[in-house]
Amino acid sequence: MGKLIVIEGTDCSGKQTQGKILVDNLNSKGLNAIYLSFPMYDTPSGHILGGPVLGKDEIGPCWFKEGIELDPYVACLYYAADRKYNISKVKDYLDQGYYVIVDRYTSSNMAHQGSKITNKDDRFYMFQWIDKLEYWLLDLPKPDMTIFLHMPILYSLELIKTRPDTDVAEKSEEHLKNAEETYLELAELYHWVKIECVKDNNLRTKNEIANEILEKIL
Repeated sequence: MGKLIVIEGTDCSGKQTQGKILVDNLNSKGLNAIYLSFPMYDTPSGHILGGPVLGKDEIGPCWFKEGIELDPYVACLYYAADRKYNISKVKDYLDQGYYVIVDRYTSSNMAHQGSKITNKDDRFYMFQWIDKLEYWLLDLPKPDMTIFLHMPILYSLELIKTRPDTDVAEKSEEHLKNAEETYLELAELYHWVKIECVKDNNLRTKNEIANEILEKIL
């Protein structure tokens, strides 16, 4: 049986970059590894998320007046449906003994949708609700490890300016701030492996971060 490693992180923390470097590093050590990412925008369920929910320019317009304000429980169902629809890809690789490196997973639902809930007790209830929905009712495999890349919001806001396309969530400074706070809460609650992307007020290099991630896994 393989290992499911989830890469989570605040915006512009380099989840995709680090996920792909990790796969290369594991392969170089003779370990079978594959990179996957949720939502899977090139699938039917992913198109629903990319267009109607997030309004990504390259996929289609948002169907909701304010997509960022979509009821968090409703939004959770869309994201969970995408994972359920595509989870066979993950399970097939796990059955073959691969390290499956996943960029965003159930924990993203907890962070981004939980960030819409201001009351801490209500937010904790949502975390439990998502856990039950995805891991028990939908039978998704639980991660063997979750790596959390923490990019402080002040740095995220500057890096987002360099992106050619942004979705409705990335355009909201308030959402980004709340999501960062919720990610930090989750990292402590679920004992994720926390990797700081900024050290001594300077951005760390991608190789510095990649080496720390590999060390934690091995």
